[in-house]
Amino acid sequence: MLRIWGRTNSVNVQKVMWAVGEIGIAHERMDAGLAFGVVETPEYKAKNPNSRVPTVEDDGLVLWESNATVRYLAAKYSAGQLWPADPGERSLADRWMDWATAHVQPDLTPVFWGLIRTPAEQRNMAAIEAAAERSAATWRILDAHLARQPYVGGQQFTMGDIPVGCFCWRYYALPIKRPELANLAAWYARLQARPAFRTHVAMPLT
Repeated sequence: MLRIWGRTNSVNVQKVMWAVGEIGIAHERMDAGLAFGVVETPEYKAKNPNSRVPTVEDDGLVLWESNATVRYLAAKYSAGQLWPADPGERSLADRWMDWATAHVQPDLTPVFWGLIRTPAEQRNMAAIEAAAERSAATWRILDAHLARQPYVGGQQFTMGDIPVGCFCWRYYALPIKRPELANLAAWYARLQARPAFRTHVAMPLT
């Protein structure tokens, strides 16, 4: 059985759980990270020396790094669906997964931490607002891409939508000003209609 270590309010754990939910893999999840501890124990570090979540074990194979884990699960359990069979389509899904990490996460993370995990009296609102503006500019790139197709990798939902979609949930759930991006909003609505998204991603920000 697939074993997953990580807390449900971690965006990186949510990526893996959403993939697992889409595929329908039997699994066991154990809380780890932040208030749950575990990640600094010798036993955990032997699996993941970074002391981060998620860590996943599948038939003795240990995986960490959320995007890599989503790719592995898609390739092993959902070839031709989450894992596109066509190399060109797969490269497009791959590209947007990496785009989310390289371009979305750096500006969205300080907004999330500043507004959700920092006491009001300690917030640097100028820095938060500046990061939110940069984040909006980044989402415009995806909005333009989605004018040509319904999902990031093409005509069907793939692994590429999962990391980007997890960050998009946070973007829309945060109490910030956002530009009207019709293509992004339509794609986001399609994600919200998916049961695995509603179960593993669409939860209050904490």
